[in-house]
Amino acid sequence: MKVGFIGLGKLGLPCALAVESRGHQVIGYDPSEQVEQIIDSKQLQYQEIWAQDYLEKSKIQIRPIEDVVKHSEIIFVPIQTPHGEKFEGSTRIPDERDDFDYSFLKKGLVDLSDEIEKQGDDKIVIVISTVLPGTIRREIMPLLGKHTKLCYNPFFIAMGTTMRDFLKPEIVLFGVDDHVAAQKAKKFYRTLHHQPFYETTIENAELIKVVYNTFIGTKLAFVNTIMEMCHHLPNTNVDDVTNALKMCDDRIISDRYLSGGMGDGGGCHPRDNIALSWLSDKLGVSFNWFDNIMKQREIQTEWFASLIEKYKEDRTICILGQSFKPETNIMTGSPSILLKNILEERGHQVDMWDPYVDEPGHIYYMDDSDNETESHLYFIGTKHPEFTSFSFRKGSLIIDPWRYIPDVEGCEVIRIGDRL
Repeated sequence: MKVGFIGLGKLGLPCALAVESRGHQVIGYDPSEQVEQIIDSKQLQYQEIWAQDYLEKSKIQIRPIEDVVKHSEIIFVPIQTPHGEKFEGSTRIPDERDDFDYSFLKKGLVDLSDEIEKQGDDKIVIVISTVLPGTIRREIMPLLGKHTKLCYNPFFIAMGTTMRDFLKPEIVLFGVDDHVAAQKAKKFYRTLHHQPFYETTIENAELIKVVYNTFIGTKLAFVNTIMEMCHHLPNTNVDDVTNALKMCDDRIISDRYLSGGMGDGGGCHPRDNIALSWLSDKLGVSFNWFDNIMKQREIQTEWFASLIEKYKEDRTICILGQSFKPETNIMTGSPSILLKNILEERGHQVDMWDPYVDEPGHIYYMDDSDNETESHLYFIGTKHPEFTSFSFRKGSLIIDPWRYIPDVEGCEVIRIGDRL
């Protein structure tokens, strides 16, 4: 099948590569020169499992939008609906709240629908962008012509593993008004995988997507509170507590995101909490849970900063890890960067190093550095596997909120949430 993509950014391109990997012909449109450069050079500028290997042998072309419409049987629209940087979660929560910015999505869909109407043939258009409930019907559908057969199909993916998540999702969610378009979309998906479908109203699908993301933040906020309690309670260990909970899969649901560590991050979860906080206030919801998820995340990061201050003495502070999760270079919404910002607000100089972000071969604070007598306070901000064999400076202190750093000769290791 010939499949079109309107938008080949950090979400669109890995998904397009996934579709192509199943034998489909993919043609795309994206006005960004950076995207065109990535495809022409066949070199990603961000880390995605599988994507670089598939890009190197890909035949995906960027073409004018009229060619995408003419030659595609089904068209995906993975256009961003961003929040401003102040809502990403790397800085303190702003006082104001707001909806997402739908201007990019609206323009892309208007341009696409206008071309579809000009050519005069029905086209299935699958919108996968994250929006708040009511947006598609209120703000998007009135912009579309009669030949644009819309299906809302938000993805449950994580940056860094987009291809894998797209090809093996937990569910494929459809928000549907046009059931004929939905059936054709389902038929296409059966060429990719046999994961379960869940069909509902467009509004339900919009809500399910953002609630899914914020529920992950809820789990992390809860378990990180337990971690902090264990840090104060003798003879307790947060991993022992959560390992027991992970075995209770009947009522706890799943063991994912149920380990103590840093707060939630990435390009979706913090901003979705902010957006749902805004919507809760707008609707007059009695208790704004989403606002409190973000407040818990920030307050606990403040506690991490206070813990660093408690043990700092005359040590140099170095946060190891800048990315929002292990084994990626994506820093959007990184709780490590939030911690750095809070420490700098308090007047501290903070260094950071990340093997996935910094220049290859640049190893920070190794034993052979210029001043071997200077000790450091290392805080493990991202659970990269490389840090288990990192050459920590002797005489230094290591604070590990993940409890995975082994004993290090000549260093003291404080494992947050482990008082056994």
